This record gives sequence, structure tokens and C-alpha cells, in this order.
Amino acid sequence: MRIVQVLNVFTKGDAVSNNALVIKDILTSQGYDSEIYTEYECAAAGNIVKHVSELPGLGVHDILIYHLSINVLMLEKLKKLKCRKIGIYHNVTPYEFFEKYNLHFNLICKKAIYDLKNLANTFDYCIADSTFNHDDLVRYGYKCPIDVVPIVLNMEDFKKEPNNSIVEKYNDGRTNIIFVGRVAPNKKQEDVISAFSSYKRNYDANARLFIVGSSENMEKYKLQLDAFVKHIDVKDVIFTGKIPFDELLAYYHIADVFLCMSEHEGFCVPLVEAMMFDVPIIAYSSSAVPETLGGSGILFSEKDPLITAGLINRVVNNKKLNKSIVEGQRYRLEELSYNKLKKKLTECLMNFIQEDIEIDQ
Repeated sequence: MRIVQVLNVFTKGDAVSNNALVIKDILTSQGYDSEIYTEYECAAAGNIVKHVSELPGLGVHDILIYHLSINVLMLEKLKKLKCRKIGIYHNVTPYEFFEKYNLHFNLICKKAIYDLKNLANTFDYCIADSTFNHDDLVRYGYKCPIDVVPIVLNMEDFKKEPNNSIVEKYNDGRTNIIFVGRVAPNKKQEDVISAFSSYKRNYDANARLFIVGSSENMEKYKLQLDAFVKHIDVKDVIFTGKIPFDELLAYYHIADVFLCMSEHEGFCVPLVEAMMFDVPIIAYSSSAVPETLGGSGILFSEKDPLITAGLINRVVNNKKLNKSIVEGQRYRLEELSYNKLKKKLTECLMNFIQEDIEIDQ
């Protein structure tokens, strides 16, 4: 039996790509021949993955694991393959978010949702990163068994040395608020900026805000954010752009609060990253954000900049509250630990594979 994985694109350091590596490790440790293939050419991945043009013929005894996250280039081929199929769903951002900012992205996401619906009867089994994602699949017509296993993160990577120049520059006693995530309209960075502006005016004039993430392909939205910052006349809003991993670690090291205003997350990895650094989280309750936090952090359901600013002030200045939040996040982080989630993912995959073997026998 061969068990192969296919991704739309493989990017080193990306959560979905890393999850594929975890699955490969699980399968090879169980004695299965396993390779990863990508639909787009990816020279940066080196020998880690192969292109789907090299995908071998798959028979009824083989299994294909397809990571569903964006439009499916091999859709018709996927539907016709005689092998058993597992879908791993990482969510697709609703295309409406991109309508004003990037028509190409808007169309990609629209097609991705069309593809998801088109594949509803293709998979024998699915795994979703969250209950929120599980419900997406059900809404799109998926009738196969679906298990929920959060993204498996290698937390050891986050113990590496941060960029010392950034730590030294910004670890100066001033309050540092961060949001980590690509600059994109569903992330609602304008709401983060608005709450920060209110906090700065009403509580701490020396506070800083770091918007950590790339604005690639979202340049129009980034220009709108720049204009908004200028319009409301707020200082100390710093956009880092795309940065290397050691700089990401540095921003987590210097952060006093992680503020999330996102309105669509299939599973919010940066929230878990913030937990690793004991950064108290304040987040708008939407999509899979409450599920990712799992009862930790502070959730709010109404976007009022002044109220959010008050929450930030309490978290920064109330040591007892701060400690309580961090302890809750540590507990949640233990539930999301690499070993626990890898064990759960292994059980889900092996249950399906063993059931498949028994059916063949």
C-alpha cells in the first residue's frame, strides 16, 4: 500500500506544509511508503516534495491524502482516481473579503469553494482543523466521516534564538501590542489599529503597535491601512512586512498583548504561537477563534474601540488578571501540544487505514 499526500503548494514554515510533514513522519514511522506532491512547481522545497506530474499510478489498495485549502488543479483527475481518498480541510477564506482589494484572489477563493462543493462525494474520509471547518464541509455537502484534529505545530521551533537587535530595540519598558498574520481584509487590521489608537489616546501615549505579516498580493488593502493610520493621526503603528523567523520570534518576545480582530479563521495558528510566549491574548469572537483559544485568553463579541482599549489597559496593568490569563493559555497550550495532537492524528489516520485493510481482506 502506498499513501501519498498532495498539496496545492508547499511553503517552508507554512502551517499546512508543516502539517503535511508531520503526516509523512507518522506514515513512515508506521512502515508505509509515503511521499508529498505539490500541484505547483516549488524549487524552494528542494527534495522534500515532488511535482504531481511524478505522481505514480494509484490503485484500489493505495490511499491519497489531499490537503484542501485553495482551488484544486487536479480536480477531475482526483475525482477519477480509483484509490481511497482522505481530505484534510484547512479552510478557504470567503471570497467576499477580497472583492475590493484583489480580484484575482477573489476569483481564486470563489473557485476554491466551487471545487470544495464539487468534491463533496469524492472523499472516503476527512479531517478538519476545527469544528468550524468541519461545519463548512457539512454545509458543502460532505457525507463521509469527518474527524476534527487541530493543526499540529512543532513547538520546539519557537524555542530558537530570537533576533537580538529587535529585542534590544523594543524591550525598553514601553507597552508593545502585536498582531501576527498576513495583511488581509479578513484579518481586519484596521480594527486593531482603531482599538490601539483609542488605547494610546486614553491610557498610554507611549504604546506601540506592531502589525507583523506580509502584505504581498494585498497592496491595495495595505495602502488603505496606511491612509487610515494617517487619517486618525495615530503614531507608533509599525508594519513589519514579510520577515524571517528569528524576527517573528523577537516580536513575540517583546509583546505585552496580542490583539486579534480577525473575522475569519479556520484555525488561528498565531494565537497558539502567542500562547507559547505567555503573551496575553485579547480577541474578537469569530469563526474558529474561540475554538482555538479553548476557553483561554479574553474574548469579546462587540467591536468597540474604547471598550477594547479598556480591556488592553486592564490586561497590561492588572498583574493578577495577567497571570490568570497566561495560566489559562498554558493549560490550553498543553491540550494543543505536539505530542498530544500527533497521537490523535495518528489514531485517526490509522483507524481509517486499518479499516481499509480489513475491507480489502
